[in-house]
Amino acid sequence: MARGKLRIYLGAAPGVGKTYAMLSEAHRRIERGTDCVVAFVEHHHRPRTEVMLHGLEQVPRRELGYRGATFTEMDVDAVLRRAPRVALVDELAHTNVPGSRNAKRWQDVEELLAAGIDVVSTVNIQHLESLGDVVESITGVRQRETVPDEVVRRADQIELVDMSPQALRRRMAHGNIYTPGKVDAALSNYFRPGNLTALRELALLWVADRVDAYLTEYRSEHHVSAIWGSRERIVVGLTGGPEGRTLIRRAVRLAEKGAGGQVMAVYISRSDGLTAASPSELALQRTLVEDLGGTFHHVVGDDIPAALLDFARGVNATQIVLGASRRRSWQYVLGPGVGATVARESGPDLDVHLVTHDEMGKGRGLPVARRAHLGRPRVLSAWLVGVLGPVLLTLLLTGAVPDAGLANDMLLLLTLTVAAALLGGLWPALASAMAGSLLLNWYFTPPVRTLTVADPKNILAILVFVGVAVSVASVVDLAARRTHQAARLRAESEILSFLAGSVLRGETSLDELLQRVRETFGMESVALLERESDVAPWTCAGYAGLRPCATPDEADVDVPVGDHMALALSGRVLPAEDRRVLAAFAAQAAVTVDRRRLRQEADRAKQLAEGNRIRTALLAAVSHDLRTPLAGIKAAVTSLRSDDVAWSEADEAELLEAIEEGADRLDHLVGNLLDMSRLQTGTVTPIIRETDLDEVIPMALGGVPEDSVDLDIPESLPMVDVDRGLLERSVANVVENAVKYAPPGERVLVAASAMADRVEVRVVDRGPGVPDEAKPRIFEPFQRYGDTPRGNGVGLGLAVARGFAEAIGGSLHAEDTPGGGLTMVLALPTASRRGARQPGRSEAPA
Repeated sequence: MARGKLRIYLGAAPGVGKTYAMLSEAHRRIERGTDCVVAFVEHHHRPRTEVMLHGLEQVPRRELGYRGATFTEMDVDAVLRRAPRVALVDELAHTNVPGSRNAKRWQDVEELLAAGIDVVSTVNIQHLESLGDVVESITGVRQRETVPDEVVRRADQIELVDMSPQALRRRMAHGNIYTPGKVDAALSNYFRPGNLTALRELALLWVADRVDAYLTEYRSEHHVSAIWGSRERIVVGLTGGPEGRTLIRRAVRLAEKGAGGQVMAVYISRSDGLTAASPSELALQRTLVEDLGGTFHHVVGDDIPAALLDFARGVNATQIVLGASRRRSWQYVLGPGVGATVARESGPDLDVHLVTHDEMGKGRGLPVARRAHLGRPRVLSAWLVGVLGPVLLTLLLTGAVPDAGLANDMLLLLTLTVAAALLGGLWPALASAMAGSLLLNWYFTPPVRTLTVADPKNILAILVFVGVAVSVASVVDLAARRTHQAARLRAESEILSFLAGSVLRGETSLDELLQRVRETFGMESVALLERESDVAPWTCAGYAGLRPCATPDEADVDVPVGDHMALALSGRVLPAEDRRVLAAFAAQAAVTVDRRRLRQEADRAKQLAEGNRIRTALLAAVSHDLRTPLAGIKAAVTSLRSDDVAWSEADEAELLEAIEEGADRLDHLVGNLLDMSRLQTGTVTPIIRETDLDEVIPMALGGVPEDSVDLDIPESLPMVDVDRGLLERSVANVVENAVKYAPPGERVLVAASAMADRVEVRVVDRGPGVPDEAKPRIFEPFQRYGDTPRGNGVGLGLAVARGFAEAIGGSLHAEDTPGGGLTMVLALPTASRRGARQPGRSEAPA
C-alpha cells in the first residue's frame, strides 16, 4: 500500500487562519469528488470556522477520562475503519490525553499516512521543536506542545498562512480569535507587534529553507546543471593561505547586500594528497566562516578550476570570490592560473570576483613533488647517478674500452637512466637521458667531438635511445609511485581495519584510542576537545602524550568532529593524505565519547528503574508487612482503652507485651527501609578505622535470643579496617535471617577465621538452604525466598547487609552448609591490606 501524502498549513502565529484554509481546501476537494472527512478539527468557538464545518463529514471523537474530567481526542481506529481518501487533522503538535493510543497527535497522523490516507493538517511556527528556545526568548512563553522539525519537513506540501501583525491585531480586536474578555490581555502580551513580526520572520525563513530544499531536489532529479539565480549564493575559493580570511570577509559583505545571501567556503585538495596548505590555517578559516554564518566544504579534485566550477554549479551558486594570484610574474609561464581559468570557463550565469589582498605577487611555494616521498638522500643519489653517472661512464668507456661499440655504449648509458628512475623518479631519469644522449653524440657517434651525426642510422639510434630512456623512466617512475601509493593504502587499510575491529570488539577506551593516534602519526600529544556551544570554552574529553592542546588554535593539526568537538594534535604538520585516516580516528573518538555518555545515561536510567521498582515494592511492603504490626498495636490499644471489659493485670501485661513486640517489629522494618534508601541514594559514608571483631560481633547479636547462637571468634584474629556501625548492622541482619530460618532447637554458628589478606565471618545455619540459581536473588531488595510466611519482614535484611558490607570494602555471599543449610560468608579486609593499598589514608577520629 502506497504511503499517504501530508499537506501542512504552517501558521506564522495563532489566529492567522490555518484551520479556515484547511477547511476551505476540504470543500474544494469534495467539490472535485474526493472522499474527505474531518478526523479532528478544533474551531475554538470561532463563528466563521464553525460555518466551514457545515457539509463536511466528521468522524466521531473518542472520549477519555482524566483526573475527574472528560476529554475528546481523535479516534484513530474509527478513521482507519472509515478509510477516507483525505482526512483533516487539526493541531499537529497537540499532546493527547493520557490513555490515548499515542502520546502525540503527529504520531496519530503517521499511522494514517502509513495506512495510505492523505492527511491535511495545521501547525504554528512556534510549535517546531528546534525553535522552542528562540520563541521563548522572543515571547517569554515556553511552548510545551512541540512537533519534531523532521515530521514537518517530510510533508509533501507546506503552505505558509501569513498575515501582517497589524491585520492580525485588528482581527483580534474584532473578537474573531479570542473572546472579548481575553482580547486586551492577548494584545498586550503575546500578540504585541514586535512578537508577531519576529514570529512572521521565523516562519518566512523556515519556509524559504524548505523551498530551497525542494528546489535542490528538483534540480537533482531533472539533472539541471544551469544556474538559477533564485538566491544569492557566494562560493569562496580557499587555498589554505592567509589571504583566505580576507576573501571570507569580502564574500560575507557581498552576501549582506542581498536578502537571504549565503556564503560557502570551499577548499579543494588534490586526490593524491599533495598540498601546501596549512591545516591550522584552514581550521581558523573554517571557524571564521562558520562564525559569520557561512558553511565550510572540503572537495577533492586534481583539476582545481574544474572542481571549483563543478561545486559552484552543484550548489546553484551565483558568484565566486577568488583571491588575486600570489604567483610571481615569471611563474605565469606555467599557465594562466586558477583565477583566470575560472573566469574564462564560468560562463555568463556565474560572476567571478578577483579580490586583491596583501599576499598577492609575493610568490607561493611550488607543490610538493612526488619524489619528496622518497626522502632527500635518495633523491640526491638519483641526481648524482643521473647527471654524474653518464659523465663518469663516458670517461671510463673512452679511456679503458674505446672499442665497445655504439650499441653497448647506448645500453650502458640506458642502464644509468633506469637506475636514476628507480632511485629518484621521473625528473632525475629525464636529466640522465638528456645528458646521456649529448655524451653519446659527442664522444661515440662519428664524427666524434662534434654534435654532427654523419650516418642517418646513428641519428635514429640516438632518437631511439632518448625515446626508450624517457619511456623506461616514465614506467619505472609510475611503478614506484604506484608502489608507494599501494603501501600507503595498505597502511591505511590496516589502520581502518583496526578501527573497525575495535568497534566490533566493543572497545570503548578513549585513552587507548588517542594513544594509538599519537603512535600512528608520531605526534607529541593528542587531545579530544569539546564545548557545549560556539561561544563556550573548550574542555578536554581525553588526551594522550605530554602537554595536550587546550584549544584547536594551539594545535599543529586539528580535525573538527561535528559542530562542537575537535581532535587536536601537536608535534608536526601532517600532509593532507594523512588527514583521511585521521578523520576516521576523530570520528571513532567522537563515537567513543558518545558511547560512554550513552552508557552513563543507561546506567542512570537503570538506577532510576531500580529506584522505581524499589518504590513500588516499598508501597507493597508498607501496605502488607507494616500493616500487620500496626494492626496488632491498634487492636491491643483499643482493647486496653475499652470500658466494656475489665482486664486483669495478666491480660493487661499480655496486651502491653503485644504492643511492645509490634513496636519493635515496626522499628526493625522502618530501620531496614531507611538503610535501603540510604544505600540507593548513595548517602552512606563509612568512617573506616581499625577494629577488633571481638568488639563488634557480640553487640550485633543483641536482637536474637541468647540461646540461639554459638559464637567462635579467636583472639588471634588480625584487626579489620571497617566502619563499626555498618559492620554491626550487616552482621545483625545476617544473623537474624539465619535464626529465622534455622530449625527449632538448632543453634546458629557465628565463626571467624583469617584467610590470607582478609578475615571471613561465617554465619552457619541448618535450615532448608537455597538452590544455587536462587542465591543471587536473595540479596535483592524485597526478596524473601519461597515467599514463606515465616519471614516477618519486607525482604530487605540481606540486601542491606550486602550493601553495608560493600560500602566498607568487604563482600557478602552465600554458600551451602555441608549436610544441609545455608552459610553466609562475610569477607572483610584486614587493616594491613587496606593500609598497603591506601598509604595516604588518614585515620578517622574515634
